[in-house]
Amino acid sequence: MIKLYQFAPCWNLPNASPFCMKLETYLRMTKLPFETVSVMDLRKAPKGKLPYIDDNNYRIGDSSLIIHYLKQKHGDPLDANLTDTQKSQAVAIQRLLEEHLYWVVVYSRWADANNWPVTKKTFFGHLPSLIYFILPGIIRKKILRDLRCHGLGRHTREEIYQLGLDDLKALSTILNDQSFMLGSEPTSIDAAAYAFLANILTTPESSPLQDFAKSQPNFIAYCQRMKERFY
Repeated sequence: MIKLYQFAPCWNLPNASPFCMKLETYLRMTKLPFETVSVMDLRKAPKGKLPYIDDNNYRIGDSSLIIHYLKQKHGDPLDANLTDTQKSQAVAIQRLLEEHLYWVVVYSRWADANNWPVTKKTFFGHLPSLIYFILPGIIRKKILRDLRCHGLGRHTREEIYQLGLDDLKALSTILNDQSFMLGSEPTSIDAAAYAFLANILTTPESSPLQDFAKSQPNFIAYCQRMKERFY
């Protein structure tokens, strides 16, 4: 039995971390037997972050590396029949989601003053009052430094959200009227796309990203389709 270590569910989502939700969705899509373990302490995580899995005492972190490992060990029922062009498209979509749009989502949650109170209460509200007074600010400062080191954090609020909207517009064009990202059948890239889109559409934190996503009927239908099929 695979043990999936991830954050606890919240906001009526399987997970508020797109990477945790991506991996859980992939496991559901492939019908691999697994159980979830909710954790907050990252010190035992192989790469110091979530998610990670324990597969018969073999631990591995990073959602993409985990999926690669699972494909090697258990086969590749979702992507085995993809063409080289489709595989290349999947890589491009993944990079858009995980290496760029992700940081706009991070900005929206942790840097945008309108949303920070919701993030703080959601992720830290369970802590004792003294720790709640100190710890969230420390973690927020680190994340703001990460955003600046990435480069995105050097832009204005308007510029950052415009970059994120460009990502979403491209993703909507790629999806178009297809059932799934690469056509009529789901593939592993849908685990990532669904995780990110659901985290933008469903969060109680408002942003230009959410406003645009809600204006796209194909995004709404896509997320509903994924939810009904795999959850």
